Amino acid sequence: MKLFSPERANALIPKLEPLVDELLSRRRELAIKLLESDPALHHHVEPTRRPRLAGVRSPLPAPRFAELKHEIARLIYRIEAFGCVVKDIDLGLVDFPAMRDDEPIYLCWKLGEPRVGYWHGIEESFGSRKGL
Repeated sequence: MKLFSPERANALIPKLEPLVDELLSRRRELAIKLLESDPALHHHVEPTRRPRLAGVRSPLPAPRFAELKHEIARLIYRIEAFGCVVKDIDLGLVDFPAMRDDEPIYLCWKLGEPRVGYWHGIEESFGSRKGL
């Protein structure tokens, strides 16, 4: 496992930022496609009739679920290939394994932050992060 210093993690931010931004975009796109494909949102259901799924000739666009899932997995792989860990796709959270006082920790960065400025224990989460 690769260990990071704050300086080394910060040096990666310019490379990670566009990848994490694209990851969030693909995740949003997948969520929208899932909602668009929900038949309950597109068909009025009479109380005596069972809901029908959209048929082959449905006006709804064909979902790209598999393709989007593949793109999301590819982006996570590219990000984690640097040695960091994608912690939350929806928030754009990335952790960097590190050591502090001989204890393993994660340096914590969130998309939109200019640099890595926080850390938390390996058993802790984003809500427990502390300033460096």
